[in-house]
Amino acid sequence: MPEHSSNINLKNVHLTLTSAAGPVHILRGVDLDVQRGEAVGIVGPSGSGKSTLMAVMTGLEQASSGTVEIDGHDYTNMSEDALALHRRDSIGILLQSFHLIPTMTALENVAVPLELAGDPQAFEKAEAELKSVGLHHRLDHYPSQLSGGEQQRVALARALAPNPKILYADEPTGNLDGATGASIIDLMFNMHRKRQTTLILITHDPELAARCGRVIHMADGLISHEEAGTLAQVAE
Repeated sequence: MPEHSSNINLKNVHLTLTSAAGPVHILRGVDLDVQRGEAVGIVGPSGSGKSTLMAVMTGLEQASSGTVEIDGHDYTNMSEDALALHRRDSIGILLQSFHLIPTMTALENVAVPLELAGDPQAFEKAEAELKSVGLHHRLDHYPSQLSGGEQQRVALARALAPNPKILYADEPTGNLDGATGASIIDLMFNMHRKRQTTLILITHDPELAARCGRVIHMADGLISHEEAGTLAQVAE
């Protein structure tokens, strides 16, 4: 595998939040190991902890206890600034809501993370990414001028532009119709195969998760079981 792929290592991860009714145990001892370049689907009902698990793996939430090691970095002992820098340099995130900046064109939206990292070729790379997702003809369009599927393609291009070691996708087709969502998923898996980026896909859809190499099932803040997906069967 290329060096820019990554490992994810979680050991006995707990996350407990306080509430007026008392402590709420969201993650209750999660162990997870993801190899470089793997595609892993995480499924479970609402409230099972799958999105919170992603927040912990991206450093957006701090685990209450346990070990969270991402790409060789111990997230439990890093400052907020250090976590932000590691996210910028190593992690791409694709969400259900596109989170595009409405006053910026597609090209400018994709260039933002590259500019923040001080990349002198930010706009050239952003244009290449938009071309790779089939939007070369939409460079100067604003989000309001794009369809939902086109906006998610821009969001995917933005997530991939810094060449992240890990791509996290949380319900990436949640706001799209079936056919449009399917095209986004095909594109995402094609990018995963081409770049060998580690992919963590969080979804409520078991059929979508099954397209990964491995499927993790969550329930009540724990991993209940896992199984091989179709990518693993193809690899065999």
